[in-house]
Amino acid sequence: MLPGPDPRRGQPPGRVPRVARWMALAIRCDELIRDGVVERYADLAELGDVSRARVSQIMNLLGLAPDIQEAVLHLPRTTTGRDPILLRDLQPIVTALDWGRQRKLWRALRCRHGG
Repeated sequence: MLPGPDPRRGQPPGRVPRVARWMALAIRCDELIRDGVVERYADLAELGDVSRARVSQIMNLLGLAPDIQEAVLHLPRTTTGRDPILLRDLQPIVTALDWGRQRKLWRALRCRHGG
């Protein structure tokens, strides 16, 4: 059997940061709930084989200001080592209900991580 084309060919080096993947997952899960495919976060937890607490942490990302969500989705790929921004780094931002405050915290986080 002949090998098929390498699916990674043509992709930029590195990997998409985990927090960006989780942001995308939160958006997708929200669609599943809105469309009635899934009723509750507990159902999502069961489907994903994760705890309800983890689902809540991920879904809380939807509380970020839209421009911050966009920025998280477009974080630069990680080429070496750990991702510079982790889910736990975003938790204090998510808990700020005011988008202006969130933006201030986001800018500070980006500065700390060289962004």
